[in-house]
Amino acid sequence: MNFFENFKLALQNFTHSKLRTALSALGIIIGVMSVIAITTLGGSATGSIKDSVVGAGLNSITVIAGRDAPETVTRAFDLEFADRIAAEVEGVGAAVPLVSSNFTVSYGKNQFDGVTVMAASPEYAGIYQYPIASGAFLSDENEDRRESVAVLGAEIATSLFPDGDALGKRVRIFRTQARSFKIIGVMDSMADSMGNSFDSTIYVPVSTYDSRLQRIDTVKRYGVTAELDSDVLEVSENLREWFTGIFGDEEAVRVMSPAGMADMFTGITKTFNLFLSGVAAISLLVGGIGIMNIMLVSVSERTREIGIRKALGATPRVIRRQFLFEAAALTTMGGILGVISGLGLSALAINALGWSFAVNVPAVFGAVAFSTIVGIFFGLYPAARASKMDPVTALAYE
Repeated sequence: MNFFENFKLALQNFTHSKLRTALSALGIIIGVMSVIAITTLGGSATGSIKDSVVGAGLNSITVIAGRDAPETVTRAFDLEFADRIAAEVEGVGAAVPLVSSNFTVSYGKNQFDGVTVMAASPEYAGIYQYPIASGAFLSDENEDRRESVAVLGAEIATSLFPDGDALGKRVRIFRTQARSFKIIGVMDSMADSMGNSFDSTIYVPVSTYDSRLQRIDTVKRYGVTAELDSDVLEVSENLREWFTGIFGDEEAVRVMSPAGMADMFTGITKTFNLFLSGVAAISLLVGGIGIMNIMLVSVSERTREIGIRKALGATPRVIRRQFLFEAAALTTMGGILGVISGLGLSALAINALGWSFAVNVPAVFGAVAFSTIVGIFFGLYPAARASKMDPVTALAYE
């Protein structure tokens, strides 16, 4: 019998007992559906993580003094230390101090307490790939002249200027004494990352912050960017080794980067998905046992048919192939239905979560192939039992 004849005969046998066939395939369907749903959701979650950290600049690195950092660290961390980082650490393109504090900010009748004002160097926007919506970011000229200019994050700009016309206006920043700052730029919206609340922050030149708002005695954080041709994870490791060499303590400084976090979360997600996929695959094996059971029942019910076919010249090999084909066809169809169900379930969940849909193509083909292998494996014994039947005994079977 050729492929099409075997397939036609298998379909006929399936339609004779539709409910039993459906229940037998259910284990395979659930197993494949679980695997596809887990891998698809895992891939989409990984993509979402990467998308979220890309917003903070995958080339950016944040250096923070450790919680129990020794006094040597607090003394060394000043405004000029950023230049030393950029000059001495291999792969570093630029480094800037990150100094901020909370102030009261007002424009007209709009006043807000506890607004973060950051002393930002001109390189800050480039390090974090922070896009400008209108105007311009702080420049070297603003820094050198200690100009009273400011750039607004998207959220604070909307709060202070609901009409959207912020450029050229002047806001007052004060804690004990009010200072007037001219708005020269408004930034585009950007998700919080690495301790930076971009949208709710006001940026002023470092020199202006130090001379007119609050004296900068120490720096707790630095923003660092890797050179374009450098690997961010390698640069992060270079920074750790460099700081350890200077301060003699691996815990003195924490080095964090979006790329490192993305790599860590991706590894965790993949491991978790692999574990869950293994658990889901167990249901495929359980489904395979169900397939074996239904095939043994089918052999018993078709004993007389087997005897007739053998009497007409069918060899044990032909009988064995037919039953193996039926088992493989049943699990393959179950696998295909499981893939469709898994993708549909994943699409609903991903749409609700707002992630981007990412299909794991190898997992799709692998799940269908594995379901076919399960059918063949668990169909071997029933097929062998059918092929070894004595035709005389089989014909006499009632």
